[in-house]
Amino acid sequence: MHPNAAFRWEDRDALRQFAQDIGFGTLFMATPEGPRVAHLPFVFLAEDRIGFHIARTNAMTQYLDGAEALFVVNGPDSYISPDWYGMDNQVPTWNYCAIEMQGDMRQMGAAALIAQADALSHLQESKLAPKPLWDRSKMAEGHFEKMLRGILGFHMDITAWRSTSKLGQNKPDAARNAAADGAEQAGKRDIAALMRHLP
Repeated sequence: MHPNAAFRWEDRDALRQFAQDIGFGTLFMATPEGPRVAHLPFVFLAEDRIGFHIARTNAMTQYLDGAEALFVVNGPDSYISPDWYGMDNQVPTWNYCAIEMQGDMRQMGAAALIAQADALSHLQESKLAPKPLWDRSKMAEGHFEKMLRGILGFHMDITAWRSTSKLGQNKPDAARNAAADGAEQAGKRDIAALMRHLP
């Protein structure tokens, strides 16, 4: 994470909500075959526990149970032109938000895997309102169970949180807001909104 203290983001409730709103991240782990990565949707199962499922044939699956791993959630990001600040002697930079969750992995049993899959789909479906919620009752009998054979469920008990919210906090408010205007004009509305309303 970025070493500048101005960019530290330590509000755990806000971090959790930000990560869950994104709902997708990258799992990193060292294995005997070298570093491995998986890109996964996830859901919070408890305050400091996330759950996800992964293809049974993924190269890292055989090493996950009992391992320590890192899960990263990336938020909006954007190149920031020095011209946007309205200040002399500035340099280009990149603004972004990112959250790292480090913890211990455990494989789920069948019932927990089903509950995790249901929770994940329910959370994401609820964001699509007023569309009616999809759930697995809409699937043909036995098809969901067949699909489950191709995945394994895991949870991570989070032992460390690290985060960066690099949004121009080291600049005067007027310069940060001017840079937000530039980012918005470049089509980066999400990062511009965060720069104007710091998390």
